[in-house]
Amino acid sequence: MRRPSVSVTVVTYNSGRFIRRCLESVLDQRCPGLEVIVIDNASTDGTPDIIERFEDRCTVVYNEENIGFAGAQNQAIALSRGDWVLTLNPDVMLLPDFVASLMETAEIDSATGTICGKLLLVDASFETPERQRVDSTGIYFNPMLRHMDRGCLESSNGHYRKHEYVFGATAAAACYRREMIDDISVDGEFFDSDFFAYREDADVAWRAQLLGWKCIYDPNATGYHVRKLRPGMRRQLSAEINMHSVKNRFLMRIKNITPNLYFRNFLPITIRDLGVVAYCVVIEQSSLRAFYYLWRDIGNVLRKRRWIQSRRRADDTQMASWFRFTPVSRPLETSAQRRPNAREVIINRP
Repeated sequence: MRRPSVSVTVVTYNSGRFIRRCLESVLDQRCPGLEVIVIDNASTDGTPDIIERFEDRCTVVYNEENIGFAGAQNQAIALSRGDWVLTLNPDVMLLPDFVASLMETAEIDSATGTICGKLLLVDASFETPERQRVDSTGIYFNPMLRHMDRGCLESSNGHYRKHEYVFGATAAAACYRREMIDDISVDGEFFDSDFFAYREDADVAWRAQLLGWKCIYDPNATGYHVRKLRPGMRRQLSAEINMHSVKNRFLMRIKNITPNLYFRNFLPITIRDLGVVAYCVVIEQSSLRAFYYLWRDIGNVLRKRRWIQSRRRADDTQMASWFRFTPVSRPLETSAQRRPNAREVIINRP
């Protein structure tokens, strides 16, 4: 049987601190025939000078303006040819068997559209900390419609050792089946470019679940992530990113939520919404622009909603079962569970 081909898509924007190590880890993968595509979103910190050195081994595109993570990933996906597309943040470094392990997992269930591995936290030096902590083992939603990374900040001490079905994957390192990309893309876009940045992966995960695709967590695929965004870090982020975060919370919900799910979780959703609006009014007035953008584009958003909901394959009970205050996963019985985990180490390069 022919081994599935994999395209790795990386979007850079002022990523000079990380991108060399990221691309070296991709090119060191023990997976033949890997295609690597890098889109630079008009970086000004010297990133183009670094990725230029990889042009003989990667397809590199230099955009004249920053079109956002979502738009640039769509651009890279359109250029890619693989059966699977691995979206990768430039601040991620993969262990050598990451992609090969994902492709073994890809054989398990033909209804699987997304596969994610275990990401561990690391600082910008990419040196292994003495106490290793989890960054993500997939994403989940709580009843307030907040999406969270499963296991984030927990000590990596043997948890999350089994293959499991999870709700979705963080696009920092998410592997998507081409067939699913084609199936759930709206107006030719896999990631919604209206998001620009932040929550676009959660939107994809929700849409994929609605349209009947599954996501598997593979514990044997390990990488390291220098995470810059997580709950509680708003004051460290730019006003622009915070505005997009607010906008995208409501944009994602308008497109994807079903009446049944909304009424089941009406109280926690409403409490959270009131808190978000009050925070914007009292503390973060720069994010009030989010509501203007939503109102301005509501017709287009509702059109996307009609397209998604008309193709929905998952029933209300199935969707509601994923939205809990504690992470939800579902067992996956497979012999792959008995393989030992990849060593969670980093070989430091000079």
